[in-house]
Amino acid sequence: MKQIAIIGAGVGGMAAAYDFSKAGDKVVIFEASNAPGGLASGFRKPGWKWSVEKFYHHWFTSDQYMFGLLRDLGLDSKIVIRRPTTVMYSKGRFYPFDSIPAAILYPGLGWGINKVRFGLVGLYLRLTSNWKPMEKTTVEAWMRKWAGNKVYREMWEPMVIGKFGERYAKQVNMAWMWARLHARTTQLATYEGGFQQFAEDASNKLSSMGVEIRYNTPVNKIASDSNGVVITTPAGEEHFDLALVTSSPALLAKMAPDLPENYLKGLLDLKSLGAVVLVVSLKHQLSKEGYYWYNLPKAEGFPFLAMVEHTNFVSKDNFDGEHIVYCGDYLETDHEYFTLTQEELLQRFTPSFKRINPDFDPSWINQSWLFRTNYAQPVPLLNHSRNIPEIQTPLTGLYFASMSQVYPWDRGTNFAVEIARRAAKIMLSDR
Repeated sequence: MKQIAIIGAGVGGMAAAYDFSKAGDKVVIFEASNAPGGLASGFRKPGWKWSVEKFYHHWFTSDQYMFGLLRDLGLDSKIVIRRPTTVMYSKGRFYPFDSIPAAILYPGLGWGINKVRFGLVGLYLRLTSNWKPMEKTTVEAWMRKWAGNKVYREMWEPMVIGKFGERYAKQVNMAWMWARLHARTTQLATYEGGFQQFAEDASNKLSSMGVEIRYNTPVNKIASDSNGVVITTPAGEEHFDLALVTSSPALLAKMAPDLPENYLKGLLDLKSLGAVVLVVSLKHQLSKEGYYWYNLPKAEGFPFLAMVEHTNFVSKDNFDGEHIVYCGDYLETDHEYFTLTQEELLQRFTPSFKRINPDFDPSWINQSWLFRTNYAQPVPLLNHSRNIPEIQTPLTGLYFASMSQVYPWDRGTNFAVEIARRAAKIMLSDR
């Protein structure tokens, strides 16, 4: 039996803990917050049957690693699958854009060669697995060459600018776009009770297996000695044989200052964006058409990247009849949205609701909640594969598994599970 420390009770940390426990090891998870789930955590208002997610909203039905973990935990019977509608904006209106017929009918590309090129490029990206050459060029350059200038301006440029901002939009490599189009599905899934319920069910399963989860316990320092890894928390020092960190690169660098300079520099040189999400409860349905996900081009004056009417995906009956809307954006952490108050952001965001539904009135608002995180979206620049930190760090016994290492895939719970279980496999074989 080995003594294993895991930093972070997010989905990845819990997945790795399951594998270590199954192998007979003693596992302690250190979690700085008061609950499990990480970026997939949620909150529950009195009277609600389900939780509402803070950041992540759904799974894709292609999320094989997430569903594999659910099966291993014996929780797969609680998967809920739906097919809500995603829409794109064109000339003042929103159009469904989540199926081949919808794409054909979308008016933004016209009816000629541009639509044909869009379809052929999309088909190629879905079918090919040869992504490596794509990281040598940007989304802009690749799409302008193969899909054409109009298709790029109409379809892909608003998405990339919205996702990465003006600073990084022209630098993001094409492998990132390939991964999004290659792996995602129009059918979506969630968990009965919400993602927070999943996190609680998973943590309860781990506890029954002997895993110890210590909430409200931030790790101040990680170091190595001749006996293994030393974890320092406000309660003092503890020794472990091995440790796995599932946090951000910047947090790992802060916790493990004894890492060699080149590894630390690699961690700190990685670019990423934070996220700001305002959750709003309404008395009435916002989307008359029942649309779920609105992709909003900032060039058209929308103050955030996406609007998601959660209760057009799962029933409002789970939330005491309230209609739940997310307003979300990925931003650099010096953006004003990280300093504005909740009320200021509400005043900034909700006028856009009238562009979704002209009948909207501020009196519809029941309540709002604001969530911010400094680390939500890695930025993949050219030849990004050479920048990925190794899972096994240069410090003896210390390993790292985070969303910064799932490239070319995009961030999310599915690949958090994959990278964490891959790290656990390496750790189990190395000892």
